[in-house]
Amino acid sequence: MPNPKYKRVLLKVSGEGLCATGATGIDGGELRRLADEIKLVVDLGIQIGLVIGGGNIVRGANIAKDTPIEETTGHYMGMLATIINALSVQDTLESIGVPTRVQSALSVQNVCENFIRRRAIRHMEKGRVVIFAAGTGNPFVTTDTGAALRASEVNADILLKATKVDGVYTADPMTDPTATRIERLTFNEVIDKRLKVMDLAAVDLCQRSNIPIVVLDLKKTGNMRAVILGEDIGTMINGE
Repeated sequence: MPNPKYKRVLLKVSGEGLCATGATGIDGGELRRLADEIKLVVDLGIQIGLVIGGGNIVRGANIAKDTPIEETTGHYMGMLATIINALSVQDTLESIGVPTRVQSALSVQNVCENFIRRRAIRHMEKGRVVIFAAGTGNPFVTTDTGAALRASEVNADILLKATKVDGVYTADPMTDPTATRIERLTFNEVIDKRLKVMDLAAVDLCQRSNIPIVVLDLKKTGNMRAVILGEDIGTMINGE
């Protein structure tokens, strides 16, 4: 058996990771792809927590710009979107034999558990993937910050931030062919330079909790497993 570098992992996936490129909603193929990547890590005996955004369904700030909906209401709608995504990933994971639980920061007791820290940790210790839904349960807070909060609460060894590219670049690699990948950054560099890696509040919380962040492309098969095994994938952000 390989020797994993980390035991407990928090994976943050954007809502767009559940839909086809340029589309919205939930795509069955993308769901299965994500589930297969998670199973590769579960099969190593790794404990996994998962936070999924809701942008494939609704973004609170955006919907408030174009409708009479108040932004606070929009953010609650976004939280509900993350619960929908969490349920879809739960069923997909369990269809391939990965036991999963959804815990929500908002009470929706007919469909999932409320977030209880000690129960979440126990689920993970028993080998269940725990999907943390509804962010922090508060408006005006990103799911990035929700992921950092849950990572801190369950004592995760690392936070994996899945994006569309394989790390942090000197410029947008989609538009600038000269952009190069940065292999390592410190928390302070990300915060001081206002790098658009993830919400700065999330980076600050990971720094205080001493939880390293790896930014990686999860759509490349085996990437998450490779990080867990200690390979230099994506961009590492830590206190060094």
